[in-house]
Amino acid sequence: MGGPSGAVRRLPGRRSLRWLAAPLVLLAALWLADRLFPLPLPQDDLARVVLAEDGTPLWRFADAEGVWRYPVAADQVSPYYLQALLTYEDRWFYHHPGINPLALVRASWQNLRGGRVVSGGSTLSMQVARLLDPHDRSLAGKLKQLWRTLQLEWHLSKEEILGLYLNRAPFGGTLQGVAAASWSYLGKSPASLTRAEAALLAVLPQAPSRLRPDRHPQRAQAARDKVLRRLASFGVWPQAAVSDALEEAVLLAPRRQPSLAPLLARRLNVPGSPPLIRSTLDAALQRRLEDLLLGWRARLPERTSAAILVVEVPSMAVRAYLGSLDLGDARRFGHVDMVQAVRSPGSTLKPFLYGLALDAGLIHSESLLQDVPRRYGDYRPGNFAAGFSGAVSASQALASSLNLPAVQLLEAYGPKRFAGELRHAGVPLALPPLAEPNLALILGGVGSRLEDLVSGYSALARGGKAARLRLRPEDALQERRLLSPGAAWIVRRILSGQARPDRDPRAQLVQRPALAWKTGTSYGFRDAWAIGVAPRHVIGVWIGRPDGTPVPGQFGLASAAPLLLQLHDLLVNRDSQRGLGLPVQPQPAEVGVAAICWPLGQALERSDPNCRRQRFAWTLAGTTPPTLQALDQPLGLGLEETLWLNAKGMRVDAGCLGARAHSIALWPAPLEPWLPRRERRSSRLPAIDPTCAPRQAGQVAPLSIVGVSDGDRLRRPAATVEPLRLQLSAIGGSGRRWWFVDGHPVGETGADAAFDQAFANSGRYQLSVLDESGQTASLEFRVDE
Repeated sequence: MGGPSGAVRRLPGRRSLRWLAAPLVLLAALWLADRLFPLPLPQDDLARVVLAEDGTPLWRFADAEGVWRYPVAADQVSPYYLQALLTYEDRWFYHHPGINPLALVRASWQNLRGGRVVSGGSTLSMQVARLLDPHDRSLAGKLKQLWRTLQLEWHLSKEEILGLYLNRAPFGGTLQGVAAASWSYLGKSPASLTRAEAALLAVLPQAPSRLRPDRHPQRAQAARDKVLRRLASFGVWPQAAVSDALEEAVLLAPRRQPSLAPLLARRLNVPGSPPLIRSTLDAALQRRLEDLLLGWRARLPERTSAAILVVEVPSMAVRAYLGSLDLGDARRFGHVDMVQAVRSPGSTLKPFLYGLALDAGLIHSESLLQDVPRRYGDYRPGNFAAGFSGAVSASQALASSLNLPAVQLLEAYGPKRFAGELRHAGVPLALPPLAEPNLALILGGVGSRLEDLVSGYSALARGGKAARLRLRPEDALQERRLLSPGAAWIVRRILSGQARPDRDPRAQLVQRPALAWKTGTSYGFRDAWAIGVAPRHVIGVWIGRPDGTPVPGQFGLASAAPLLLQLHDLLVNRDSQRGLGLPVQPQPAEVGVAAICWPLGQALERSDPNCRRQRFAWTLAGTTPPTLQALDQPLGLGLEETLWLNAKGMRVDAGCLGARAHSIALWPAPLEPWLPRRERRSSRLPAIDPTCAPRQAGQVAPLSIVGVSDGDRLRRPAATVEPLRLQLSAIGGSGRRWWFVDGHPVGETGADAAFDQAFANSGRYQLSVLDESGQTASLEFRVDE
């Protein structure tokens, strides 16, 4: 009896095992199905948005289907939107397991009773499942949606599911996500939505094409009002607030895609970039400058482009980046980023040279330089403007962008040394393969980029330290010393038109900093530059043809400078409207003022007969370097000569009876043609006593021009259209001659040879000649009709 009764007792245990095994089998089947058919979570589809510093979208890169989105988290969206969304779509979102049976039953009953689809029973999780894995409206499709919904709830938190909806919900056309919709339809961040705007965006995914507010405002308003009334009926929002929201009309401008700074966006969108790429740009300033530059299109020659950089000085953050005039203009090569293009910098390197020469003790601000014809082997530079000026100060030479003084200064400083200093400070110069820096680089005989030049000019506002541009907020500030604070301060004052210190050295200069700016023009009118240091910004402008074709008549002062000045005024007015005062750059302690005299360039008493012209100069550390002599003009006549004079004050030989030494300051010999007669050597040197004349080694006779005289007014023969032709030659001097008309080389002749030169236009001409000994002669004449 014990056996059978024991067998009976074991039967319920087997049934229990079967009942326990069934759920385990079901769970195993679900686990296997989940493994075999994994949830298709979104992968990186290369959709990117480039943002301004404040989060404003500048440019979008769509995915393979042309869709763009602006990823946000729930805490970056207005609470009004979340309240409207969850109240209208899924009030029990945080409580159900992804499927709300009560909502499904209610929707089915309403649809059956109404004979049409009155409401849907889909939860927010079910809508996300349909977005991730679209399906048809069949029974199989509905089961597929339920399965994906369960997977969502298993694998993701409620916040993650809500985030997927916020960024993947359709809003019409190529828009996905509430942030993309908010910026495109409303032009604002989703964090600042009003109640009415939140309700509109909450209902829009229900029928994005039919309810597009920019195309169907009445339908959109009716759907929005339905959401607002539901929020009031459920007590989510006060009735008074809802009533106010109902009063707002839905009248929106056509949808706008982010379309600012396209070339910067392309530059920042590198492999591995995050979906949101933040930049340092100021969206409002960028938009304003792009509109301004488009307004310049009619003022620029055909196929000409332009580039603009605006950099904030303290942070070196790029606030505006315009790489071309118009991205869509193929005739102007709008796709070429001229901020990064290597071009000839023209004269824009000159401020660096003058600053480095100040630091090297070669010059002070009023050092005497020579704007005269020069020869360096086969290289014979000329001035951009007509003619030569003779004696000029360093500040005048820089402010007027004279070429010959800059070449003289670079010769003394050293081209390799100059290029090396710039490279070390982050302003590299591009040279042809195997080429070495030479004197031509200071006039644009190298390559440089707009962004590097702007970086270099930042040293004038940052105490001599040049800093790299920051394009992204996370970029570290990198700076290197280029100039001393004193040299940077002096150069900035020269470029801002304040080159001469107050004549009273004790005066305190309290002036607001003006725009310090420099223009440049490359050889053949290919590039026009203007770079300025404003109170708070460094501004760079380039104009030209990206393909390098010359544009006659296009040069920095006429083409780029007007745009620079307009940008400066805009920035100053903008800062004023924002309540920002103008910063004052204090005078560095090492900068002083000294009264110096030409031609020696050093401090002398005003009563000293060797003080031929007194000037007040900015100096560094109290040093006053002597006048810089040109290295290729050793005429054997120094600036300060010792003469032997007798009791009558006449020049005699040192061995003559009663001879006494006398020191006299003379101007550099190449300046003779440009000096007043009383300052020339023939007038300054005492007469020679023929009874005991000084011994002189074979002197070269003075160089002079034959064929036309200074001050002549010439006229072309009547009834002829041929240009006026002159036969020119030079007497005196030695060796070959090189001829210049208005500062431009026109010919080369032997010692006694003549040559013909045509003068086709009426007007004033300056004719100059240079010989092998370094002597020059110059005269001016007019040609009349």
